[in-house]
Amino acid sequence: MLYWLLKYVILGPLLKLIFRPQVEGLRNVPATGPVILASNHLSFSDSIFTPLITARKVTFVAKAEYFTGKGIKGWLTKMFFVGTGTIPVDRSGGRAARAALDTQLQVLRAGGVAGIYPEGTRSPDGRLYRGKTGVARLALESGAVVVPVAMLNADEIQPPGKLIPRIDRVKIRFGAPLDFSRYAGLAGDRFVERAVTDEIMYELMELSGREYVDIYAQKLKEPVAAPLAA
Repeated sequence: MLYWLLKYVILGPLLKLIFRPQVEGLRNVPATGPVILASNHLSFSDSIFTPLITARKVTFVAKAEYFTGKGIKGWLTKMFFVGTGTIPVDRSGGRAARAALDTQLQVLRAGGVAGIYPEGTRSPDGRLYRGKTGVARLALESGAVVVPVAMLNADEIQPPGKLIPRIDRVKIRFGAPLDFSRYAGLAGDRFVERAVTDEIMYELMELSGREYVDIYAQKLKEPVAAPLAA
């Protein structure tokens, strides 16, 4: 209920008025059945704008830190993500990350729409980085089609680290659905999952016009160890 109130009554109309979304290819999102929206990730606001202009409810995952903040800001952030149906994920990997994927798998098996950022984190510089294979695992285990979503200028509206977004027209482009039914029964095959993921990333590169870098974005965010003293 809170999701629909935020989208259509409390926040949605105001955000549409302010940011005037310019959307291409929205008809590519199927009206029914399981769908994965696989998007590049430029800004915190990506998880707001994509559900805002999609008629169906979109369930994203978000880093667990968004749900554990302190004080009023932390509580408001948590309530926002809870209210919009976002699932917390422990980005340290292992069982916690798998649990988040399993939860999205339940959404897809119920015929819903799951949103995912294959890069696993926001781009540090606007380029498109190597995708993680969780998106492929979801597609192969659920049988859902994958619709690539290109955020075109969200990093200009709200760059990483900037709390207050700049007022500008947000631009989003939806690509044609990708059907991976030819790989049915091959979930868990790392070569197949890599091939599926790379195909999705290629489509995102074409849609977004962003330079592709074949390394994980998280690698650039990891602190560089200081050299050992001689």
